[in-house]
Amino acid sequence: QVQLVESGGGLVQPGGSLRLSCATSGISFNIYDMGWYRQAPGKQRDMVATITSGGSTNYADSVKGRFAISRDNAKNTVFLQMNSLKPEDTAVYYCNARYTHPHNRKQYYYWGQGTQVTVSS
Repeated sequence: QVQLVESGGGLVQPGGSLRLSCATSGISFNIYDMGWYRQAPGKQRDMVATITSGGSTNYADSVKGRFAISRDNAKNTVFLQMNSLKPEDTAVYYCNARYTHPHNRKQYYYWGQGTQVTVSS
């Protein structure tokens, strides 16, 4: 059974930092591309940051220079370090795991349950 469990969310003041973790089980973590997405109330779920199985990263323009995604294949965990947080970063943050089989192109796609991040004074 595949599980993605996020942790590390909470309430932080503007300018503060948080580190999110997503611990996975039931997948061959090292072959999956991983990502963090967020969804604010009344808005769609948007990509925040992604990291491929090879370690290449991509960020939404709104978080470049402030957030950093990383992965620890030995611990089957992906992280999101969030610095200089702003009120507009307030959202539920979701972890995502993606894999496309190179031969039959079957896609494997999983989500965590989300963790709330609130940036407010």
